[in-house]
Amino acid sequence: MSASNFSVASKIKLPNGKLMPQIQLGLYKMSPQEAKASVQSALAVGYRGFDCAQMYNNEREAGEAIRDYLPGYHGREGDPTRLDVFYTSKLASNSKSYDTVRRSIRQSVDACGLGYIDLFLLHSPYGGREARLASWRAVEDAIDEGEVKSGGISNYGTRHLEELILAKPRHPPQVNQIEVHPFNTQTEIRATCARFTIVVEAYAPLAHGMRMKHPTIVELSKKYSCTPAQLMIRWSLQHGLVPLPKSTKRERQIENGQVGGFEISAEDMERMDGLDEKLVTDWDPTDAP
Repeated sequence: MSASNFSVASKIKLPNGKLMPQIQLGLYKMSPQEAKASVQSALAVGYRGFDCAQMYNNEREAGEAIRDYLPGYHGREGDPTRLDVFYTSKLASNSKSYDTVRRSIRQSVDACGLGYIDLFLLHSPYGGREARLASWRAVEDAIDEGEVKSGGISNYGTRHLEELILAKPRHPPQVNQIEVHPFNTQTEIRATCARFTIVVEAYAPLAHGMRMKHPTIVELSKKYSCTPAQLMIRWSLQHGLVPLPKSTKRERQIENGQVGGFEISAEDMERMDGLDEKLVTDWDPTDAP
């Protein structure tokens, strides 16, 4: 992919044909107030994708910030509209009770106030096979009823992905959101996603700042005249991933989106791939039973 092809305006096509921003703002561990302010500033500098979750406890504030920014809600022709923003949320807990999950999805739609959720994910594979499949049926019906536009999963390992596909879902998962960065490359899960035509979203694409001073990252950042964060985001993009960098600071949000002025060579991509140490910066449910 050429160096000019990545910015906060870049989009990737999901298997169902819908377009999704390829650089999105992650809202993990943001207080409600931080989430609202961060979404407001990110929208102002061009972000159009926002990754939220029930567990983050900031769905309402993220939705408020989006609604406040969209004068198209108020009918002014030519202004941005709801269709210009891509909003994701996630189910806190899988349940064997289909009705419980359907209610939970509706609560997320109501909380954000955006009319529908562009992408709704099962946040983890916890709960066992029966709960995973019952929860997925609820997501499928939410799609059929227009509450959700696309469905996906998060933190699913290869076995969980195969289990879901073998169940022959009416609406196949479009996305698997997992921790991916040069220090945890997740090659096996990514290969399984490619086999099933599932887009991989990379959360913690900056490894929560834990390896910014790694000698190879510092060296390559100097070589490409970019910051370590820009280098790691660019690595994600050149692998076809959708990185979700988190920042509450406007300057960092701008920096994280300015990754179109350079291209990492194939040789240096391999060097970065070789940094893999299976580093987990938060949690790793991919082996859950």
